[in-house]
Amino acid sequence: MSYDDAISALSSNALKFVKDGHVVGLGSGRASTTLVKSLGKLIKLKKYNIKGIPTSLQIKLIAEKAGIPLIEADQVDYIDIVFDGADQIDSQKFVIKGGGGALLQENILFSLAKKIIIMADKTKFVKNFTITVPIEIHPLARNSVTKSIKKLGGKAQLRSLDRGYPFFTENGNIILDCDFGTIKNPKVLTQKIKQTTGVLESGIFLRKPDVIYRAKTGGKFDIL
Repeated sequence: MSYDDAISALSSNALKFVKDGHVVGLGSGRASTTLVKSLGKLIKLKKYNIKGIPTSLQIKLIAEKAGIPLIEADQVDYIDIVFDGADQIDSQKFVIKGGGGALLQENILFSLAKKIIIMADKTKFVKNFTITVPIEIHPLARNSVTKSIKKLGGKAQLRSLDRGYPFFTENGNIILDCDFGTIKNPKVLTQKIKQTTGVLESGIFLRKPDVIYRAKTGGKFDIL
């Protein structure tokens, strides 16, 4: 079952929020990739003066190819709008992100954003979180954080590449994918995770999106 047509349609619709002169945060993943390509076309068509801030090298390369002028997050006081995807969205509209390993950069952009728009297919929507939570940590804290996660009722697994090498983020950190089972109170859990020494960011984002696009089959989508 493919949601590609709906992702393409909602990406085009989401561009209505972009205005000339905006600074736009560019998230990572499939939906963001589609939007970035469409944004590049919009800039050329409307001759907009837009600056983009990518959350990963992956999306930076796509944005460069699309002709979007890029800057870094530390060059601005705020971001007008951030477009991003999600690994899972619960009934409270909290999101889990970090499947691609860019959760720290993505959370920084969320903190600077005036408006956040999340785009995801309908399979990502659940009552309560059920997937593992990515947690970016300093490499020296691997054992201590693993023990702390266990005390919180979770089981931490070091993220590795196909050949068994540890996965390193673009910030030089590692990721623990942590299984907490069904998460009914993500806010409290995240606060406890982030109080742990060595933890740099949790994949449960406490800043809720302002707009959520839900892709459905047949090229259709909802706006929540």
